[in-house]
Amino acid sequence: MAKPLFKNYSYNFDKNEKKILLSFCKTLLKQMTSDEKFFTDVRSFNSIVDKLNSADEEVKFTKEEKTKLVFRLKENVDHMHKQIKSSGFLKRWLYKSAYKQYNGLMEKYFID
Repeated sequence: MAKPLFKNYSYNFDKNEKKILLSFCKTLLKQMTSDEKFFTDVRSFNSIVDKLNSADEEVKFTKEEKTKLVFRLKENVDHMHKQIKSSGFLKRWLYKSAYKQYNGLMEKYFID
């Protein structure tokens, strides 16, 4: 079977998924704006935040935006998984719900 030439980077997120992605992107922006080496990432995540804030039902990402978002989400999920493994009961309990939400987003939309 031949590979498709163009991939579809449009997603239909529900209200809660948009809220999770918005908070994730805003947190990343707060961390990255102070460092000049993340200039292209900041520009991409500003564009992602604008698209998620729009009232459109379908959110369309460019290839660059999707790649950067998936990379940062994957890093976040891996970090949370490590934190859950090595932490105590209370910290594990706090991380577990966030881990499930981010991991669910990754599996539902971004794993090919």
